Amino acid sequence: MTNATSTTAERGHLAGRREWTAFVVLLLPLLLVSMDVSVLFFAIPSIDRDLAPSATQQLWIFDVYAFALAGLLITMGSLGDRIGRRRLLLLGAFAFSTASVAAAYSTSPEMLIAARALLGIGGATLMPSTMGLVRNMFRDERQRGRAIGIWSGAMAGGIALGSVLSGVMLQHFWWGSVFLINVPAMVLLLVLVPVLVPEFKDPNPGRFDFLSVPLSMGAVLPVVYGIKESAAHGIDLRYGLIVAAGLLVGWFFVRRQRSRSDAMISRELFRDRGFAAGIGLNSLAAFAMMGSAFFTTQYLQSVLGMGTMEAALWSLAPSLAVGAAAPTATAIAQRTDRTRVVCASFVIAAAGFAVLALTGTDSLWLLLGGCAVMSCGIVTVMALVSDLALSTAPPEKASSAASLLETGQEFGGAMGMALLGAVATAVYSADMPGSAPEAARKTLPGAVATGDGSLISVGREAFVHSMQYASVAGAALLLAGAVLTVTLLRRRSAVAAREELVLTH
Repeated sequence: MTNATSTTAERGHLAGRREWTAFVVLLLPLLLVSMDVSVLFFAIPSIDRDLAPSATQQLWIFDVYAFALAGLLITMGSLGDRIGRRRLLLLGAFAFSTASVAAAYSTSPEMLIAARALLGIGGATLMPSTMGLVRNMFRDERQRGRAIGIWSGAMAGGIALGSVLSGVMLQHFWWGSVFLINVPAMVLLLVLVPVLVPEFKDPNPGRFDFLSVPLSMGAVLPVVYGIKESAAHGIDLRYGLIVAAGLLVGWFFVRRQRSRSDAMISRELFRDRGFAAGIGLNSLAAFAMMGSAFFTTQYLQSVLGMGTMEAALWSLAPSLAVGAAAPTATAIAQRTDRTRVVCASFVIAAAGFAVLALTGTDSLWLLLGGCAVMSCGIVTVMALVSDLALSTAPPEKASSAASLLETGQEFGGAMGMALLGAVATAVYSADMPGSAPEAARKTLPGAVATGDGSLISVGREAFVHSMQYASVAGAALLLAGAVLTVTLLRRRSAVAAREELVLTH
């Protein structure tokens, strides 16, 4: 059965109260996985006092979760299609709960790093499983679009919520409490999912290709690591070689997938042009979202002088608008041409960046407004193109499709932080006086740390200037995304229309 006939056959199968209740339960792991990206923002000082990690260990405590998550998404998506998405979700929930308890009661930096790695492994099972289950539970296009819109908003909100919730918990409890908040939600998931969520898996999965597991990890991890390190420490030959090594392994991985009938990534996924277009546009949206996060948080803390908790609370404000944007936009897209809505959403996000380019050294409301407009546009793009990619994928490959979408987001986010961060860093360094200390010439926090009032003032002006340049670059990129949307999706719509015409005759 082709994608066109498959989609036609699925229309009219409406999900009822049971499916929507199950969907609410499936939002729990999504929120927790996205929250765990930022949950350590406030806990690190307390962890430093209790466990005394070295500088390298502290970095791994932060980063190992994201690396394990990114490296295993493709593997877990393929595994979910083979053994069943519900089964993998339950296994992941158990692993996530166990790792959360281990992290909360860690007695050494090494134990905490290992627990965070296990959390990342658990997270890699949860994300493609939940999106794959959504694809299978909501067979009606309108309902599925609405569900994925809510899913995208919840994921974006969870990242902002994680830092705030960890700050609140640390005011009343010890640092391990930021991990224990995962346990009740996961226990609830383990109880309710077997009752509410049906099992779905590929009826003819073929053998599992074990060699593709290290190849996929060897492709993803070096690229993500090299890009993130370049964003944090500047472009360096070492990081370039690491990225190049990952790309080389990626070439071998793709070559293996193209030559095997039981490939981890099925060639069926790419038969419809909408799938590849959805992954590409989704990655571009993640690029812009994470790129903006590089400097907006620093603006609140180092330019406006807010404390960490106050900055985290203010950063929640834009997410209030985001929560309604994606579901509303998906409803609009179902009444009109999807391509127009995605294109308009890219333009709206670019307008948000343009607002950020107007910020001065005392522009809190302008910053929040720009972030809200930009985030609404970006999350809308992510919801609509994710729905497009999932709807074109065969239902039996839903988890694999979801894992590729999420891996693309990881790449896009890392690239956004690296490239827009590089633009901002270059402008900032050029604006700082040559007589300033080296740390002050590199970052605004370095200038603040000097305690020199005049140098701090110059640093704030330089940072705002750098943010303006990066915002202009982000706006230009998003406008290019609007053009790309028209090019890719219009062409895809024309091909799909011709195929459907042939099938009906």
